[in-house]
Amino acid sequence: MIPVLVVDDEVQIRRLLRLYLEKEGYAVFEADTCEEGLRQFNALKPGIVLLDLGLPDGDGRELLQAVRKRGDTPVIILSVRNAEEDITGHLDAGADDYLIKPFGVGELSPGCGWPCVTACPRRPRASRSGWGFWRCTWTSGKPFGTGFLST
Repeated sequence: MIPVLVVDDEVQIRRLLRLYLEKEGYAVFEADTCEEGLRQFNALKPGIVLLDLGLPDGDGRELLQAVRKRGDTPVIILSVRNAEEDITGHLDAGADDYLIKPFGVGELSPGCGWPCVTACPRRPRASRSGWGFWRCTWTSGKPFGTGFLST
């Protein structure tokens, strides 16, 4: 079972994600602050982190940076912030994906490929280019899927 750490201050979102992800076979752990998220991250070494940005004790970007200092655990941002500079800034800072709230739980399905990133320790990061973003998720060292988002 892949452990998933959900860091979000909204109990309803944590509950929804827990129900969905446990049904899909994941072990789900929850935190509602940056401090608790970092504590659980260090203790659990999760396979993936789902991270809200607007947390009561700080910005989720601080936790993203702390996770990046400790390795390359996949981090998916879950946020109401939908400005292009927020999205691009967090992807450039090391987030593996960015979902804008509200989102459907189907966007977190295995068919979207996000759990597969744990299978390959060296995966490409989203990065800026003149054409937009190039995203590639890897599984077993081979491309699983690619996407292009225009800026």
